[in-house]
Amino acid sequence: MDNRSTFWENVRWGGTAGANFSNTFTTLSVSPQAVYPLNEYFSTGVGLQYSYFERNNRFTSHLYGGSLVNFFHPVPNLQISAELEQLRVNNRFFDGARDDFWNTALFLGLGYRQSNIIVGIRYNVLFDENRNVYPEAWLPFVRVFF
Repeated sequence: MDNRSTFWENVRWGGTAGANFSNTFTTLSVSPQAVYPLNEYFSTGVGLQYSYFERNNRFTSHLYGGSLVNFFHPVPNLQISAELEQLRVNNRFFDGARDDFWNTALFLGLGYRQSNIIVGIRYNVLFDENRNVYPEAWLPFVRVFF
């Protein structure tokens, strides 16, 4: 009889990654996630995030942190999500100014799931237009899990 835990065999790995380059800005980001299915309807997990942004050699920003994620699948192709994200933001301006702060987001999302790809939209209920790293409260997403 094999008594080894099957926990790690059931963990699904995935997340998002991106890169944008132009003559005025550079953006790089990586956000891996690990999710464990609690049953056929619910999954829970954690994520890490790192992003880098530079604009016109006048401004750089490093964002890093983590998140707690929960997914609900009421039917096979529908995903309802809740994600609590905490990011440390380090902004540097080339005149020597700094702007460092913590950014907390609580995303509620809805996505269409086909196999291991989920495409959807999420809303940051804690969005503050005066102090936020995201341009809007509504953000589209694409997640891939293996």
